[in-house]
Amino acid sequence: MADFPPPDTHKRTGQRGADKSGKVADFRYRSPSQSAKRKRGQGRNSRPASSAAHEASAQNTFTNKPSHRPHNRKQAYAALDLGTNNCRLLIARPSGENFTVIDAFSRVVKLGEGLAMSGRLSDAAMDRTLDALGVCADKLRRRNVHLARSVATEACRRASNGPAFIEKVKEQTGIALDIISAEEEARLAVLGCHVLLEGGEGPAVIFDIGGGSTELVLIEPGDKVPRIIDWESVPWGVVSLTDTVGKSDGDKDHRLAIYAEMRRVVTESFAAFAARIAERSSNPDTIRLLGTSGTVTTLASLHLQLPHYDRREVDGLIVPSDSMRSISTMLSEMSPTERGELPCIGSDRSDLVVAGCAILESIMDIWPAVNLGVADRGIREGILRSLMAADAEGDQCRQNLRDTR
Repeated sequence: MADFPPPDTHKRTGQRGADKSGKVADFRYRSPSQSAKRKRGQGRNSRPASSAAHEASAQNTFTNKPSHRPHNRKQAYAALDLGTNNCRLLIARPSGENFTVIDAFSRVVKLGEGLAMSGRLSDAAMDRTLDALGVCADKLRRRNVHLARSVATEACRRASNGPAFIEKVKEQTGIALDIISAEEEARLAVLGCHVLLEGGEGPAVIFDIGGGSTELVLIEPGDKVPRIIDWESVPWGVVSLTDTVGKSDGDKDHRLAIYAEMRRVVTESFAAFAARIAERSSNPDTIRLLGTSGTVTTLASLHLQLPHYDRREVDGLIVPSDSMRSISTMLSEMSPTERGELPCIGSDRSDLVVAGCAILESIMDIWPAVNLGVADRGIREGILRSLMAADAEGDQCRQNLRDTR
């Protein structure tokens, strides 16, 4: 097969009705004890639910500036993550050192569809995304959000018309999207999910397989937040890799050839990072691995043989790496129709999941941990923790100033 250059050489580093989620998430995020983290064959840990909050009055703008009214720790905060494939929103209230989600939204918008070849966001993709962001804007108004941060990632970083689209979003919805760097994306992912790392003192890699890029972060244990030692972002996600190399269809030989080419392309992109972390990855028994993405949560669902996706069963699960490899191999050999008939995949993901498997296997090659931790949390949770911590720190500074007067 022909060689394919990465769609972005900068070192920065059909709308589905079922995805129109409007239900209150009504679950609590907390730092689980190591004993509560589930391994294969162990009991499943459900997190307690809290009551949904009453809807509040409308608010017209959705920037990262707090509203002008007395601060109340029970006020709502919001995090919106616009990726290459999905648009996701979380609205939450502080709950001690953690937070409780009171509303959530997720929709497949395929913003980066065709971007790898054209270099631009298509009109159809922008229309789908604007429709989803309109739903988010309505939720932000109804929940009377006190402080919000909305970010856009690889698709808007890469597209030549990305900044113009950001302006259009602000004009039509009031949502002020911030195109963040790959480094900031990696930092927020770590902040959002590091509490789910398997117990141990050895180094760990946290990764996020997105639609247009994949971020890998090498960390060491810290006090509250782990210390980042090294990181890498490569311009291959499930959408960009599929669009560039091709879909895994045709006969079995063609499907296997596509998968092998995906593995080759991704492995070459990981080469520099792999060389830098090689010495730290020499002992598979002590290193740890944690993934946050639709790929790992989907494969974890197949590992558990769930009839439908259940976040409570998947978030925090510890799965043997060999099992994830076996599932990846199985999916790479299947036809799109066969993959689409599997629970938790469906027709929309039947093509993209193969690219995710190729990226996942390449990550496990360079960081061969015995187990893989699974996180159904990431950038949005990292944003919420950052907002709440900064707001609380500001409150404390203002109180200290008042006390000195």
